[in-house]
Amino acid sequence: MSEKIDKAMSLFKEGKYKEAIDSFHSVLETEPDNADVYNNMAVAYTCVGDTEHAETYFVKAIELDPEMAQAYINLSDLYFKSGDIASAVGTLQRGSYELENNLTIAHLLARVYIEDQRWDDAIVELERVLDGEPENYDAYYDLGHVYFELGDYEGAIDNFENVLEYEQNNELIYYSLAQAYEANNEIDKAISNYLKAIAVNDKFTLAHKKVGILFLAREDYSDAIEYFENYLGFDIPQEEKENIEKLIERVRAKL
Repeated sequence: MSEKIDKAMSLFKEGKYKEAIDSFHSVLETEPDNADVYNNMAVAYTCVGDTEHAETYFVKAIELDPEMAQAYINLSDLYFKSGDIASAVGTLQRGSYELENNLTIAHLLARVYIEDQRWDDAIVELERVLDGEPENYDAYYDLGHVYFELGDYEGAIDNFENVLEYEQNNELIYYSLAQAYEANNEIDKAISNYLKAIAVNDKFTLAHKKVGILFLAREDYSDAIEYFENYLGFDIPQEEKENIEKLIERVRAKL
């Protein structure tokens, strides 16, 4: 790496993005075909909010090096954040074509498909990721959400359970699994997983409300009251608080 590139990267790491941009331009005077410089300069333009120049230089980086995975990722992120889902998809599709074995791009493409509610396309990409990385629990988690959205609750449960083989200290996983069990009308397992979410994070507000509702449905009134009262201890809207207080009064009347 040349001294000029070193200087530009140092300025970038210090957060001096405008100075870094000037330095990157200086590098290009002698290295006009350096794809890494175009990519890094585009990132710097992104940091100063100049998305037009950022897009131009990400595209230039890809033109010079069609196998630069990070440029595809950066450009797709730029499009995604601007709300241009179609361009984000197109960029990742091209990256996936040029780098067919790059599972990071495949996974990102799946997530953009999910955002665009292209469930079947997302499944194809996520299964491709899992074929290459069978222990990628993030992909199992995403696949579980896709199946949940499709109403395939057993498929969602299977994938969320797979996540637990690798990650057991995350309240969101237990919460997602509980929702799937609840939707599949397996109430005891739903309660169990909501409680596990609370055990990991006792300030998980919605889990307290959810488990209270399920205890109420199961006519376990004392347990329902306990978790509704826990829920009241959190910062919730006043109208919601009043509704829960009225619900607790009605439940107490059943004891």
